[in-house]
Amino acid sequence: MAGETHQVCLFCQIVNGELAARIVFEDDDCLAFLDHRPVFPGHCLLIPKQHYETLIDLPANLIEPVFRDVQLLARAVEVGMQAHGTFVGMNNRVSQSVAHLHVHVVPRRRKDGLRGFFWPRYPYKSDEEADAVQQAIRAAVDDLKLKLD
Repeated sequence: MAGETHQVCLFCQIVNGELAARIVFEDDDCLAFLDHRPVFPGHCLLIPKQHYETLIDLPANLIEPVFRDVQLLARAVEVGMQAHGTFVGMNNRVSQSVAHLHVHVVPRRRKDGLRGFFWPRYPYKSDEEADAVQQAIRAAVDDLKLKLD
């Protein structure tokens, strides 16, 4: 269940002190630690302490605290690693190596070898295709807003 601790979840084990990690930040809501397979040194993961699988599962009252902490960590990684900037990102289910919401904060430097995103780009084949995608997403947003109101 969302919000509960999962004994089999590696990140919950880190939160509970059952698994070692190089902690760089902690507050009441979140924990951040170095990624054990960094893209570059200083690559961190920030997680909510409570178990939520994806951003979609994160309750509204935790959105501000989690992203406030992401912002703080992004600043700290830039300063601490003397980086030119950061890449901040997350996966939801697909390519999510641990099924516990986590935000990657990766230090970036100009000419560091990373180009844009980590995957190939597929441009729209036509304006009509782009319009259809735009309309599908707008309709889904309107539907979801109605359900949330």
